[in-house]
Amino acid sequence: MYLHLGQSVVVPHREILGIFDLDNASWAFKTREFLERAEAEGRAVWVCDDLPRSFVLVGGQGGKPTVYISQLSSATLLSRAARNSFE
Repeated sequence: MYLHLGQSVVVPHREILGIFDLDNASWAFKTREFLERAEAEGRAVWVCDDLPRSFVLVGGQGGKPTVYISQLSSATLLSRAARNSFE
């Protein structure tokens, strides 16, 4: 199964490492540092033109996860994942 992150971007459920609320998670220095590093290394994919509300870590080949930044809330993404039997 796949999870739709917005703007025609979908990722396989089995590769999702986590779904995070951007407002809450970005309070931590380590999280901000991680997101900045992902952006600098070209591992951040912006899936929005509007104000971002969540980010999704997606594993893949190469060992380092890709960070998808979405305008959809983490609650919406989790709800979509649950409807598609996300584990």
